[in-house]
Amino acid sequence: MKNRTITFLAFLAFSASAWAQDTHRANFPYSNRLTLGGGVSQLLLGGFNVQAEYTTKRLVFDYSHGFNIRLSGQAASLVAQDQKLNETLTSTLGIGIGYRLTPTLDIRFEPKLHYYEVNYNGESDAGSALLTSYKTVTLGLGAYYRYYPFRRQNNALAGILVMPSLRFWPNVWSSLDDNKLTYLNKATNRTETYKAAPQGFPGTNGLLANVTVGYTFGLHKPNR
Repeated sequence: MKNRTITFLAFLAFSASAWAQDTHRANFPYSNRLTLGGGVSQLLLGGFNVQAEYTTKRLVFDYSHGFNIRLSGQAASLVAQDQKLNETLTSTLGIGIGYRLTPTLDIRFEPKLHYYEVNYNGESDAGSALLTSYKTVTLGLGAYYRYYPFRRQNNALAGILVMPSLRFWPNVWSSLDDNKLTYLNKATNRTETYKAAPQGFPGTNGLLANVTVGYTFGLHKPNR
């Protein structure tokens, strides 16, 4: 966790450096544009999400909503792995408000709400096997880089976007009593204590990465 946090902070430091080198630019392309897209990692986990964002010259406003993201095996939280549980993000939604450090790089503040269901391994489709359901709230930061592979085309292809991102979303609240659930686990035959799952890579308490593929409308037209 410590090494991943250091990596994230180093990425932010690099972003600040890039911003310092770019502040002399008078015009920002991709301004006053609407972008629609979706994340790759959600598809790999059996779910999907939709994301909409609007960029001004310096600000970014976004909304995202994910569905049915299945976290099992090594994708589940460390506690869930140890207790032979699956976690499903049935819904996750939130907003982002960001500042464009350069024409292609921005940093965002991101409050998010996440809805979880927890089942025993192999029983995520059996309603009667539901162990618990709960909600979490995260408050975090994200760094986003916009890449337009066809930006030099003077046609509709110019709007195709690939946007990698690195985010740190720590939990600040959960609906579980005292952030945990103590129960008799039928798989381990022990009394276990399950804790609300953090976002992102297991063991990092909130660090995650993703790639968004989307389309920016009107990109081949002059900025207004």
